[in-house]
Formats: sequence, C-alpha cells, structure tokens
Amino acid sequence: MTYWERLKPIRLRFLLLLTVVGPGIITANVDNDAGGITTYSVAGAHYGYSLLWMMPLVALALIIVQEMSARLGVVTGKGLADLIRESMGVRTTALIIIIMLIANLANTVSEFAGVAASMEIFGVSKYISVPLVAVSVWLLIVKGSYKSVERLFLVASSLYLTYVVSGVLANPPWHEVLRAAVTPSFHFDAGYVTIFVTIIGTTIAPWMQFYQQAAIADKGLMVADYAYEWLDVVVGSVFAVFVAAFIVIACSATLFTHGLRVETAKDAAVALGPLAGEYASILFALGLLNASVFSAAILPLSTAYVVCEAFGWESGINRSFKDAPVFFSIYTALIVLGAAIILLPIKSLVQAMLDSQTLNGVLLPVILIVMLRLINDKRLMGNFVNGRIFNIVAWAMVIILIVLTIILIITTIFPNFLG
Repeated sequence: MTYWERLKPIRLRFLLLLTVVGPGIITANVDNDAGGITTYSVAGAHYGYSLLWMMPLVALALIIVQEMSARLGVVTGKGLADLIRESMGVRTTALIIIIMLIANLANTVSEFAGVAASMEIFGVSKYISVPLVAVSVWLLIVKGSYKSVERLFLVASSLYLTYVVSGVLANPPWHEVLRAAVTPSFHFDAGYVTIFVTIIGTTIAPWMQFYQQAAIADKGLMVADYAYEWLDVVVGSVFAVFVAAFIVIACSATLFTHGLRVETAKDAAVALGPLAGEYASILFALGLLNASVFSAAILPLSTAYVVCEAFGWESGINRSFKDAPVFFSIYTALIVLGAAIILLPIKSLVQAMLDSQTLNGVLLPVILIVMLRLINDKRLMGNFVNGRIFNIVAWAMVIILIVLTIILIITTIFPNFLG
C-alpha cells in the first residue's frame, strides 16, 4: 500500500468534516455582534483584565447549550421551534415567537447601528452605508443557495481574527493577562455585577439555539454526521470566546491603562488609535463592521426560520421566494425595518438595545428548560438522550444562568437596584 493510499481514509474524513462544519461555527461567531463587542469593550475598558477568568467558563456553558441544540437537530431532523410546537402546543409557541420577534427586531436595529457606527469612523454617512448593507444582505439570502451563503458566512467568521491582531498590537503585559485568566476575582458593586452578568447574557442568546438547529435541518445533517457537528460546535464556541477575550485584552491594555471609559464599540475603536496605533484602531473598526453585517444577515434569518417552523410554513435558503413566500417576506420585513429605524433622526438606541436584552433574558430560561425536556425524551432522542452526569452539569448550568438572567433583568429595569 502506497503512502497516498494509506492517507485516503484520513482525506475522506477531512472532506466529510468540511461538508458538515458551518452551523456551529457560524452561530457562535454571530453572537459576537455589535452588542457583544460593545459589552467586551466596556468590560476591558472599565475593569481591565479582571474578568478574563470567566471566559473559559463561558466557553464551557456555550458548548453545552449548543451541543444539545446540535444533537436535537441531527437526531430529529427538525428545528427547535417545530419541536416546541409539538411538545408545548401552538399557544405557548406563539407567545415565545412574539417575544422573540420583538427582541430580534431590536437586535437587528442594533446591528445596523453597528454598521452605521463603524462606517462613520471611515467618514461614510449612515445614509449610504446602511441602505447598501441592507440591500446586500437581502440579495445574499434571497438569491443565494445554502451552500454559497454558508461559505460566505464562514469567511466572515474568520475575519474576527482582526480582534486578535488588535489585541496583540495593543502590546499587553502577557504575564498579567495569563495571571488574570487563571485567578478568579469578584467585586460586589453594581457596575461589575452588571457587566459580569451581561457577558454571559450576550454570549448565550435564545436565537442561537433556534438558528443553529434550523441550519442543521436545512443542511440535511443526520445522526451519522453527529461527531463532525460536535467538533463544529466546540471549535465555533472556543473560537468565539477566544475572540471575545482578545477584545477585552485590547481595551484593557489601552483604555483601562489610561483611565479612559467608553460606552460603545465605536468609542473603543476611535480611542485605540492614539494608544495602540492606527492599525489597531482600523482593525477594531473593521471587526465591528464585519460583525454587524454578519449579524444583520443572520438575526432576521433566524427569526424567519423560527416563525415558519412554528406554524408549519415552508422555509429554507435553498427555496425560492415563490416556494417560501412567508419565510422570505419575514426576512425582508426585518431587514427593511431594522435599516429604516437607524435612518430615522433618533438620538439614542441604547434603550431599545437594553429592552431587547431584557426580552432575551425572559426567553432564555424557558428555551433552556424546554431543550432539556426534549433532549431527555427517549421517544424523541432514543439512545442520544443526556447521560446522568451530563444532565447534572446541564441543569446546574441552567439554574446558574436563570439566576444570572434574573439579576440582569432586574438591573436593566432598575439600574440602581444594586446601589
């Protein structure tokens, strides 16, 4: 047997892996959207490296949740909204859909706000950038196939490396970074608790489970693909949190060190220039643009999947507008509304973003509990139900997330609750 013949099984497995990967990597990285980048920027600028220790724990929580979503998708071949309707009925599903529709519209608005903010750094008016991006992402989804759209999204995921480069250019004291990453610390003051909870809340959002499972079903992945999809989820989750950590590092090494406070990712990008050099600032701004465009395409798509699955309407990127009119109409409406609101003379969209975060917080515990109920249903999952240890870990994590989500909702509604 020749050397190349011995390598053939490895090459075949690698090619199979390439055909399966996508949903996990894309879903995890889209979560580093304009709101997420702002959260990590504020965390680094206001609290330095002190929050880095929680990043490995956040990655673990993300892996656990997304793995259950992936397993549900490959075993049942159905989206999460479809399974919720079957297990909880139409009325409960409709309530979940309404909350998610409102939250995702607000999130879509924030993504176009990110587009406007990032392009304004380069001197481009929002009246040019926002319509251009809106039309581009609309054409991409409506006219593209699932395979072409996924390839483009995977390329967009790789562009998050600009934040890693920005972090390196900031020239942080790496011994301090490493020490902070392995040394848990906690300060019980309102700002610290709020940013602590927000980091977790922005990393695990309800739309992620819906989108990833819908993408798996749309792609036609099956039980035989589970091992590769598991790897897809793990790699995507670790990479997304790795990027988030470097956003914190970049802002810690520059803004925190010089006592500068920021409110948005745009502020962070502009402030990096004089402190870490023009290239770091440009890369940070380009990262924000990439994240905003990427998320502006995915969030409305996630919503369209959810609504159509819940009510049994045709859905999928591979279908035409004629074959899935409701699916593409919902997608179009969210793109148009999200872009149009940004073009209105509104002074601040912060409250809308906070409200969407609160709605996500209300929905997340419900979705996680429903997922655990579904994943432990032997009639549905067969031998792919959770094991005892996995269930203990998953339920413990869900309870912690619920407690933290309640804190997040309270502090959002009552900003002075913690003093």
